[in-house]
Amino acid sequence: MPTPPKTRPLAQRLLWFVALWLGGVGTVGLVSFGLRLWIAPK
Repeated sequence: MPTPPKTRPLAQRLLWFVALWLGGVGTVGLVSFGLRLWIAPK
């Protein structure tokens, strides 16, 4: 009988989720800031 796959602790999975979410939000923020400077410089 095959052994069931081991799941990681909930805290580690949540930490990964938060890290990836913050990375995505930060990337979108940097791109939008760059586009803002490029399209409408003051």
